[in-house]
Order: sequence, then C-alpha cells, then structure tokens
Amino acid sequence: MATKLIAPVSDVAARSLNAGDEVLISGVIYSARDMAHKRLCEAIARGEELPFELEGAVIYFVGPTPERPGRVIGSAGPTTSGRMDAFSPVLIAHGLKAMIGKGYRSDAVRRAMEQYGAVHLATIGGAGALLSKHIKKSEVVAYEDLGTEAIRRLVVEDFPAVVAYDCHGASIY
Repeated sequence: MATKLIAPVSDVAARSLNAGDEVLISGVIYSARDMAHKRLCEAIARGEELPFELEGAVIYFVGPTPERPGRVIGSAGPTTSGRMDAFSPVLIAHGLKAMIGKGYRSDAVRRAMEQYGAVHLATIGGAGALLSKHIKKSEVVAYEDLGTEAIRRLVVEDFPAVVAYDCHGASIY
C-alpha cells in the first residue's frame, strides 16, 4: 500500500520513508532541470531570494511538453537525475526535502540526503503522458526564458513514485 506524501514535505515525513516505499504525492511541487538548478545555486551563492521556498520543497526533474487543449500540461516524464548532481547538495543544504527523477545519484548527493534528511524518488521514464494526468495545475514561476525548462509550480494529486534513495543510506539500486 502506498504512503500518502503531502508536499511541501516535513522533516518527519522525509525521515519516515525507506528505500522501496511506494508514495502518492499530493500538494505543490516544482519542476526544474539542470539550467534552472544552476540558476538557483547561483542565486544562493549571491545571497538572493529564490523564486520559491526551498524549505520542504519537492523538485521534479522534468521539462514538460506544451499543454494540449483541455489539459494543464503536456507529457511530463522524468529526466535523468544525475544531470542535477552538481547542484543538488547545495539545494538540499538549503531545505530541499525530495527530488523526483530517474536513475542513479552521486555519492555527494547521497551524503547530503543523509546529512539533511532528504529523499530521492523515482518515477517511470516513458510514462510522461500518464504522469501528466496527476498534475492538476501548472504555472511558470521563474526563468521563463528557459522555455520548457522554466521552473513551474505544479499542483499534483496522487503522483506516483518510489523511494529510490532514503535518508538512512539505503537504495533500491
């Protein structure tokens, strides 16, 4: 039976998850890929305010396709998580609690997840059309010039994922 996970994610909720747990995420998450991650880290380094609150945040590694008539978003499948490895430790240290993508994470990311109590969730690549049905609202909140890779505020309902890496050092890989 899947665990209901509410986003933003509390420290207690993140620490209660174990590798292999199935989750259904509801609430507000943010889309961001590598260029958006780079800009977020540069803003942190300059001491600037970020376009959304990182404390408890969930970032989905996705660059969705344009929405079709009657839909709030197009296909929204995960991208390779390793592309964000250079940036994730900084974001985790500043409050990021969960990431959603596909594939392996670096040692540095796994150490940051253990240190700060964050998790990495995996969802199915190639199922972007199906996953998009769990996204109920989508609005660009930052870096519109990045097109499909702009940061979006997504309202999700029962978005399916599996805990790939937990904050206790365990992994499904």
